[in-house]
Amino acid sequence: MLSFHRTFYPETPGMCIDKKRRSFTMSKSSIIQIPDNFEDLAFYPITALAQLIKSRKITSTQLTKMYLKRLKTYGPKLECVITLTEDLALKQAQLADAEIAQGDYRGPLHGIPYGAKDLLQTKGIKTTW
Repeated sequence: MLSFHRTFYPETPGMCIDKKRRSFTMSKSSIIQIPDNFEDLAFYPITALAQLIKSRKITSTQLTKMYLKRLKTYGPKLECVITLTEDLALKQAQLADAEIAQGDYRGPLHGIPYGAKDLLQTKGIKTTW
C-alpha cells in the first residue's frame, strides 16, 4: 500500500533523514548595485539577485522580462527551451512583486525566475520529455 506525504523526503530504505524543521538565516552580504547594463544581472548569483529584489532595487517582473528576452534571443541557437511559458512567468513575477511590496517577503527565492527541465509534469503545460 502506498503512503503519501505532504512533504517529499528523498530517502531510500534504511536511510534516516532528520526531518526537524529549522529556520533559514541568510548571511550578511555587501551592498549590491544594479549594473549599468541591466542584462549583466544574468550572470549575478541568486544571493545578489535576491538582495536586489528584497530591497526593491529591481522587481521580479524586470528580471523575468530580461530572462525571457535572453531565452528568445539565445534559445533557438542553444536549443535549450522547448516550452516557453511567458504569460505564466510574467503573472507569477507580478504576484511576487505585489507580495513583496506589501511586506510579505518569503525568502531568498521569492521573485527569482527559474526554468524547469521538461521532465516535470505540470498541469496545463505540455511535457515532452
